[in-house]
Amino acid sequence: MVIPKHVAIIMDGNGRWAKKRLLPRVAGHVRGVKRVKEIVEHCSELGIRYLTLFAFGRENWRRPKEEVSFLMNLLSEQISKEFYKLHEKNVRIRFMGDKTRLSHAILGQVKDIEQLTSNNNKLNLNIALDYSGTYDIVQAVNRIIANSPTQPITEEIFSQYLLSYPDPDPELLIRTSGESRVSNFILWQLAYSECYFTSKLWPDFDKRALDSAIEWFNSRERRFGMTSEQLKK
Repeated sequence: MVIPKHVAIIMDGNGRWAKKRLLPRVAGHVRGVKRVKEIVEHCSELGIRYLTLFAFGRENWRRPKEEVSFLMNLLSEQISKEFYKLHEKNVRIRFMGDKTRLSHAILGQVKDIEQLTSNNNKLNLNIALDYSGTYDIVQAVNRIIANSPTQPITEEIFSQYLLSYPDPDPELLIRTSGESRVSNFILWQLAYSECYFTSKLWPDFDKRALDSAIEWFNSRERRFGMTSEQLKK
């Protein structure tokens, strides 16, 4: 079986998972965080080299203030506990996003864990935080203009200014909860990704579910705009 080098996941359905069980939405987030740990460890075991998780989108700031505050506190707790355990397992951790709206305390935690794990090379874990695909594209354009205002922009140059650089683009995108859209996630990078949509809610997406997604990925013929005959040459 071919194991994709880079997997990206839109972790959706925490709130619906809680609602189905007559629990508050935050209970779904707690359960979802536990699932993150399992999936990260399984990706490492499978030999996946890059894993990008959509943790908090820029649009998520519009959620109720109490829920946003809970999510930020949950993030802080995970960085101080679970993320340091990932360091012991040789996982490099990087956060992609705006970061200007993060609290001073969380921003300090983010910088510390990124620096601590910067030389790890077992699994490269990207956490998309206060992120959107459109923001990523706009910030790339602005940086290019600031650095080289007269230089023609090529696809190669543009890619080097995206927040995911220098990681390769995802080969497989997984979205849970039954939704069939990418919701403003790594838009440029998903150009040729295989997109796997599952009805499982994120707290229910276990190791077996990930294995099923990879099996589906192996059933795909990745053409990159070419015909089957061209691929055979």
